[in-house]
Amino acid sequence: MERRKFIKNSLATGSLISLGGLPLSSCNISRERKITILHTNDVHSHIEPFSENHSKYPNTGGVARRATLIKHLKKENPNTLLFDAGDIFQGTPYFNYFGGEVEFKMMSKLGYDAATIGNHDFDNGIDGLEKQLPHAKFDFLISNYDFTNTVMDGKTLPFKIFYKDGLKIGVFGIGIKLEGLVDPRLYKETRYLDPIEITQDMTKILREEQKCDLVICLSHLGYYYKKYPESMSDLTLAKSTRNIDLIIGGHSHTFLKKPTVTKNVDGKNMLVNQVGCWGINMGKIDFIFDDKKNISSKGTSIVV
Repeated sequence: MERRKFIKNSLATGSLISLGGLPLSSCNISRERKITILHTNDVHSHIEPFSENHSKYPNTGGVARRATLIKHLKKENPNTLLFDAGDIFQGTPYFNYFGGEVEFKMMSKLGYDAATIGNHDFDNGIDGLEKQLPHAKFDFLISNYDFTNTVMDGKTLPFKIFYKDGLKIGVFGIGIKLEGLVDPRLYKETRYLDPIEITQDMTKILREEQKCDLVICLSHLGYYYKKYPESMSDLTLAKSTRNIDLIIGGHSHTFLKKPTVTKNVDGKNMLVNQVGCWGINMGKIDFIFDDKKNISSKGTSIVV
């Protein structure tokens, strides 16, 4: 299946869901507005916090602490969205015994709005991933995996548009190349599509056609690889594309204290962020829109 044909077919689902929000007339409000983006990545089935005597991360992490923090931040700003950048599965006995059910149920309770798919989310096979989807009360966004002829066909969206305070926030997902990283028997006939080409397609749809005020990519490519600087990564994707405001990354377990400001293909500033792994930290980025929709931002990594 050609890339363009795949995108066209995928959008039939994504567009229908995305267009059901607030009317465009609601955007014409002359006041400052703040959108808060919260995010995690590579939690790897860490439901409980690290112990008090842990050598590196004593008494940090855990779903209960994250829940308290999320509740507080959403009360502070109701215009908040919560995302995950993949590798939800694998890392503790919770996954070994329950196959991902606990992870998806907990994320649903926490109010996640969307997530993308990491390589370890195939560790029980594509059938194991699909089996757990009913426990997830949020959408999985992945634009560059073609799931045709697999059980995941039609179970994900290429993008989704969220509506907050009269603003349109377009979000899409990009996954890492599975070949050489995951046993082919686990992902079966899943086809990997070029991240740069697909990102250009997604951003054109979200920014130019759907007129989104903010465009976010949930990525599981990895932040950057010093030994292989030309390898596909978040920073490579950033400099090779346009119209993304924020890349929320995963895979490389990179601990950033604040988002990296980098340049896109047009030389414009954009943000790349990642908050390590295991649910120890949660990212928080505030986007401030003035009455002309000019954007400023402030981001940090919060210890859970």
